[in-house]
Amino acid sequence: MDGFEAIIGVNPWTALFTLLNMIITFLILGKFLFKPVKKMIDDRQKEIDDAYAEADKAKSDAQELKAEYQRHLDSAKSERDDIIKEAVVTAGKRSDEIVAEARRDADAIRDKAERDIAQEKKKAMNEVKSSIAGISLEIAEKVCEKEIDEGKHRALIEDFVNKMGEAS
Repeated sequence: MDGFEAIIGVNPWTALFTLLNMIITFLILGKFLFKPVKKMIDDRQKEIDDAYAEADKAKSDAQELKAEYQRHLDSAKSERDDIIKEAVVTAGKRSDEIVAEARRDADAIRDKAERDIAQEKKKAMNEVKSSIAGISLEIAEKVCEKEIDEGKHRALIEDFVNKMGEAS
């Protein structure tokens, strides 16, 4: 076997030392290289997992904020609608008040105008009566060519005019 060993070059002692050398190298590499590399990979994986968890939390917080914003927006829209409805009702009431006040003012103006017209009518009637009485007195004086007591004559004429006014 020496020839075979010489061709292949396998020496059991060399193989044993090579195996021992490899085991020691793996142990040293495991202690100083594999463990720190594995720790670094695990730490990096933990950082990534934490980043994903933080992103998920930020996303859920953003969704909560969005939902809260939407609730506030809906509340503001509802409040706006209520304010508009209230303003329309208030404007309608105020409009009705203004119309009623205008009608009252118009009625008051019409009533005053009617009173003024009635007063002017009475005044005109009195002036007409006075004019008729004066004219009648002059006519009667000329017809009778004598003077009649003016007070009696005036009383007769006013009586006549009043009876004429009542007839019309």
